[in-house]
Order: sequence, then structure tokens, then C-alpha cells
Amino acid sequence: MTEAEKLKIHKLRQEGLGYKKIAAALALPVNSVKTYLRRHPAGENAAAVPDVCERCGKPIVQVPHRKRKRFCSDSCRISWWNAHPDKGGKRTLHTFTCTYCGRSFQSGAKGRRYCSRICYTAARKKVVSADG
Repeated sequence: MTEAEKLKIHKLRQEGLGYKKIAAALALPVNSVKTYLRRHPAGENAAAVPDVCERCGKPIVQVPHRKRKRFCSDSCRISWWNAHPDKGGKRTLHTFTCTYCGRSFQSGAKGRRYCSRICYTAARKKVVSADG
């Protein structure tokens, strides 16, 4: 990618064009444009992610060419997400019937068969005692 193309990419991005339109205008692959803009953010994108912890406000040292950190430590990350559960992605709940006790239950995993460890253990003991 030439310097002229890089300048045109930044200019078109500032005009509000997306990755696909920029790539089509300059006859470049979409992924090349996307990768370049992510590695070289201009102005508003660079300022969008602050270099301070979102929970406690401590400064964070960002490592170049790595994913930007939002929190200074695991304890800050965990406590922030516990305080803001609505900001996280939602899991799809599936409804199942326990194969041991017949009770209906909900789970985020698709392959669940038992409602609890107690039913799982009891079902295994039942199979073992029937054979032996």
C-alpha cells in the first residue's frame, strides 16, 4: 500500500465512508483497508478508548499492536462487570427436561440432560446398580 493510498484511506474515512466503500473506491481488498485503519486509528478512534481503568481510574499502560486494556486488574474487571450486568452479552436460555427426575429446567448449554449434579450422580448409580 502506497503513502498516497494511505492518505486517501484516512481522507475517505473522515468523510464517513465505510470499509467496503473505501476499498471499492481505491480498488483495494476490504480486509487490507480494515486492518490498516484498525492499526492506524485517526483522531476520534484513538481518543475513544481512554488509557485509564474504567472502574478505579488508575492509568493503564497500553502495549502497541495488542488489544487495548479497559481495566487495570482482574479484580477491577470482575467488580465492574458485576456492577454492570446489562452491558454484557446475553446468553440464550434453552429449556430441557431432566432425564432422571423429569423436572423442567433452563440452561445456557445446548447439550444438558440433567438439572443438577445430584440427578446426574443418581442416574449413574442407578445404571451401575442395575448392571451389577
